[in-house]
Amino acid sequence: MESRPLRQGISTHTEETMFELPEYVVLAGQINISLQGKTIAQGSLGNSPHKFVWYNRSHEEFAALTQGKTIGEAHARGRWLFVPVEPGYVLLFGECGGKMLYHAPGSKLPKKYHLYLTFTDDSFMTVTTQMWGAMELYKNGDELEREYVKDMRPTPSDPAFTFEYFSGLIDELIPEKKRSTKGLLTQEQLIPGLGNSIAQDILFRARLHPKHSIDELDGQARKTLYDAIISTVQEIIAQGGRYDEYDLYGDPGGYERIMDKHAVARPCPACGGEVQKIQYLGGACYICNQCQV
Repeated sequence: MESRPLRQGISTHTEETMFELPEYVVLAGQINISLQGKTIAQGSLGNSPHKFVWYNRSHEEFAALTQGKTIGEAHARGRWLFVPVEPGYVLLFGECGGKMLYHAPGSKLPKKYHLYLTFTDDSFMTVTTQMWGAMELYKNGDELEREYVKDMRPTPSDPAFTFEYFSGLIDELIPEKKRSTKGLLTQEQLIPGLGNSIAQDILFRARLHPKHSIDELDGQARKTLYDAIISTVQEIIAQGGRYDEYDLYGDPGGYERIMDKHAVARPCPACGGEVQKIQYLGGACYICNQCQV
């Protein structure tokens, strides 16, 4: 029986969302526990055509290039997961929502999947999405030239993401155009790996309204926002991801968001004011108008 992290999850699951940085960090760690060192017996790009799943190989190429290869040490950056297929190749998953699952020997193959790797010990891995995502195989090094990966800015899990870097990023952006705190967190991957879901809790913890302009952030406000980014990301990773995303073993994450649709019309956990829902920058925001200014 293979070792795997044990933790308490919650069973409630809502609508399909998207993997963000914490989920990819969790998946990378679990791949390194359960898949690293396994030899691929057969690779397939799936049996369920999906026009919003992006491949860069034909079915025949993918099968030929993955057969006999070994899974290396995975890592995450932003909303991208890098899984070495050694020697010579890297599987790149990006901007995905859905399920990436490890199946023990003897498990039943799902009816639909968009990528499938079976290993010589009869265990296997499947990846499916209900939305969109890249599932691409590159020669080692070529993945770094992929759009959105090339020239990626530091992410909140990178050592380079210091407060000095973060404050400098705000200074860099202020002259360009008027930008809000939500825009800073979610637009153009200025901070890779964050999305609308995580941004809600970051802004609540920083006591900032999503529409608050970044050019109004003084030194203390910048530090508070930076600390909220780091602590929120670290807490979600520590709890195995958000409650409405699944890990490699099919378990939901343990992190319950403070500000999501379930908080609407309930008392703010900080001040008791009513939590409200607004639409802003292409998505729902959940805010306390008393706390977040």
